[in-house]
Amino acid sequence: MKAMKRWIPVLLLSCCVAGPAAAGDTVYELYGHIMLDAGYDTKQAAPDWFDVMRPTKLPAYKDEYGADGNIYYSVRQTRFGLKTTTPTDKGDLFTQFEWEMFGTGADAGQTTLRLRHAYGQLGKWGAGQTWSPFMDIDVFPNTLEYWGPNGMVFFRNVQIRYMPIQGDTRMTIALERPGASGDGGIYSEIDALNDIQARFPLPDLSAEYRVGRGWGYVELAGMLRYIKWEDAGTDSLDLAGDAVGWGLNLSSNLKIGESDVARLQVVYGEGIENYMNDATVDIGIKSNPGNATTPVKGVALPVLGIVAFLDHSWNKKFSSSVGYSMLDLDNSNGQAPDAFKRGHYAVGNLLYYPVPKVTTGIEVQYGKRENFADGFTSDDVKIQVSFKYNYSKMM
Repeated sequence: MKAMKRWIPVLLLSCCVAGPAAAGDTVYELYGHIMLDAGYDTKQAAPDWFDVMRPTKLPAYKDEYGADGNIYYSVRQTRFGLKTTTPTDKGDLFTQFEWEMFGTGADAGQTTLRLRHAYGQLGKWGAGQTWSPFMDIDVFPNTLEYWGPNGMVFFRNVQIRYMPIQGDTRMTIALERPGASGDGGIYSEIDALNDIQARFPLPDLSAEYRVGRGWGYVELAGMLRYIKWEDAGTDSLDLAGDAVGWGLNLSSNLKIGESDVARLQVVYGEGIENYMNDATVDIGIKSNPGNATTPVKGVALPVLGIVAFLDHSWNKKFSSSVGYSMLDLDNSNGQAPDAFKRGHYAVGNLLYYPVPKVTTGIEVQYGKRENFADGFTSDDVKIQVSFKYNYSKMM
């Protein structure tokens, strides 16, 4: 039964594509790719994340994940989707329904269906799950590694958005589904912390403004959110609290000649970690000396992320991407000494396009983790080869 439920979306998609052309002017695009990743991890990482480079998933202490050196194979980047465009007297109606095979959350480490986009847009209004306006997907480099730069803002979220300006220069404002995570740190064993319940009375507010020109673009995005937690316990402690999260994200693509594109981003804020590509918690715990009722309190953690990549085209058959990314947290004093503090990410590759819609290549990936206060660091190097076969059909 579980297997049948997992393939219901595939059957529905097949019906949509195979059905008669009764939708009038509606244009359908079926698209996706089949992808194999294979490589060698020279060191070690969390087993559920064997085929990606995530500094947060590197060891927090020596040999946390066993012995060094592992071969891996994965088809989890495989993806399929359906887009439709229908002209109306209110503008084009656009929809996107997209899935991939990369399991996360309860399915971490598995090859299983995962929803990416479920989004509709009519004129200047859109609703559903898609890229947050706080992120800039065009910063993502032309690399083989799935997860991408750790210091990048990267989040598909459920939202309602308004786009008063559209095109190469654009403006978007959205109300997004709220959510956050916290870290009890060295106070995790306090029973009173088990009584804490998160509450989100307001949606997250995000916005972007992009100026597009012949040389590329510059974009500034912002995020404002309210995070609240209640103390449902009956003891004498009152650990309820709230925090305001905010962030600014400046990004750009710069065309350098005919063969190069620089992809750049710098983001800074507090309590926005769940919008980052590879960060830990939004709220940390901080000691509150002299207060018997509230001996500790939650605080929004500051975060800095940077991305700098160069995509280069050697000719029609070969390309390369090389660059670096970093994410740095300003930890609170109640977090554990081995809590994640800083992560480094670097990639370099050579890709080959033997025929249209086929990509293969080799890539070297580097990651490093730095802990908060115990002085421990760990790093990792992976060598990966990939084979990617794209498909698309307009109908």
